[in-house]
Amino acid sequence: MMKLNRVVAAVCVAVAVPVILGACAATSAATAPAAPATPVAAVKNTAMPAKEVVSYRKDVAPIFAKYCADCHSAKAGAPTLKEYDLSADHYKKEKLGPRNDTYETVIQLIAYPDAGAFMRRLDDGTSPLAGGKPGNMYKYLCEKGNDAECAANLKVLKAWLGEGAWNLNRFKARGTVPAITKEQLDKLVLAY
Repeated sequence: MMKLNRVVAAVCVAVAVPVILGACAATSAATAPAAPATPVAAVKNTAMPAKEVVSYRKDVAPIFAKYCADCHSAKAGAPTLKEYDLSADHYKKEKLGPRNDTYETVIQLIAYPDAGAFMRRLDDGTSPLAGGKPGNMYKYLCEKGNDAECAANLKVLKAWLGEGAWNLNRFKARGTVPAITKEQLDKLVLAY
């Protein structure tokens, strides 16, 4: 009887183990990620250009340090956005605007609480809601009179925001300008 039990156990193991292992292999094959497709460029034997990510640290902060820090940094005595809102007339007389010397302070001028302020002030006048008039800070994106540099720096800022994210809308509608939408906010990239 003991021999029979051993034989039955051996047969069960001999049958069960391959079945279980086969099931595991099938499951792992089904859940394993597929091999990446070969890029078209590799098939054609050409190089694909790498998509460069525009980031705050690498691309935007140097522009702000060079052109904006004299009036919009903690070092210059510029206030936070909330401090500015409490004493706007005082800061205007001092020729100081809200800080934009950190990632966080810039985000407030882009998304919330002052949605679109960044874009309205730096726009070149070509945005649909600009009415052909550049923002009051656009001319400060470059050395005085260097229009090509202003345009190039604006291009960097627009790329940083993300495709289709440059808009002049406020958080709440004002006059004929509609409020910013969730879809517009969802386009923001703003890589740090």
